[in-house]
Amino acid sequence: MDERQLRILRELGELGSVTAVAEALRVTPSAISQQLRLLQRSIAVPLTERAGRRVVLTDAGQALAAAAIEVESALARARHTITDFAEQPDGGVSVAAFHSAGSAFFPLLLRGLAGPGGPRLALADEDVAQDRFPALTRDYDLVLAHRLDHGPPWPRAVAATTLLHEPLDVALPVGHPLASRPRLSPQDVADQPWITVHDGFPLMATIEAIGSVANRRLDIVHRINEFAVVAEVVAAGGGLALMPRWTARTHPDLVLRPLSGVHARRHIDVLHRPERTARRAVRTVLAELHRAAASIRGTAPHV
Repeated sequence: MDERQLRILRELGELGSVTAVAEALRVTPSAISQQLRLLQRSIAVPLTERAGRRVVLTDAGQALAAAAIEVESALARARHTITDFAEQPDGGVSVAAFHSAGSAFFPLLLRGLAGPGGPRLALADEDVAQDRFPALTRDYDLVLAHRLDHGPPWPRAVAATTLLHEPLDVALPVGHPLASRPRLSPQDVADQPWITVHDGFPLMATIEAIGSVANRRLDIVHRINEFAVVAEVVAAGGGLALMPRWTARTHPDLVLRPLSGVHARRHIDVLHRPERTARRAVRTVLAELHRAAASIRGTAPHV
């Protein structure tokens, strides 16, 4: 038995005929009769009987119809409970981000949502390979993920919206011979030692593209994912690196130069399972992420 069948039985007890039930529920009498037959198959005793040309409830049918009132009341309370939960403005919302996005977005989120009555944030850092970001939506309400412009799209099982299209620049020490140039090409930087991410992370595709355009294999001397550490190594003369223009912290001993000749830009996307945004608190945090992205774009220095 299901909720709809129990409601039909209840209505039949109150209205007294299949035709009247059909009119009340705005379906055909044959549809009502079919649902009653399906309900009867799951019950060992007769629920209806003929009274002339009418179908009426037996004692067992009347007992089940009375129970149906309790079932509908319980389901209504459950729906109201879920609605109240979904509309709570101060519900808990978990947000995960890779390191540079967390550094840029988390402080803005905390400041933007400070004060009573707002969502309760639970923030986490998750620096994973690109293909592992969608799986994080099982554990977090919202996941900040990155992929390159020409990278594969996110699976359709998750919803994704782009917060930033962020350029990737070449980071050099202030005194480097190439630092005086306003723009760099793959040929300019291909003979330099390089600091880059571990395999499986999106930036590697851009590194490979630089080598491909310059027709040579880059000399990768260090593998470091955390941009704050990368900045220190570049400043100390450890090599060149690709750095995000807006979300990495500025360093007094570094300069960033645009790279021409290759696609050097990444998406910062927010991923979530579609059902998560049924909650008001999650929608509030998502809107605040978009405001934070606009702030990051607006205050970032132009290169």
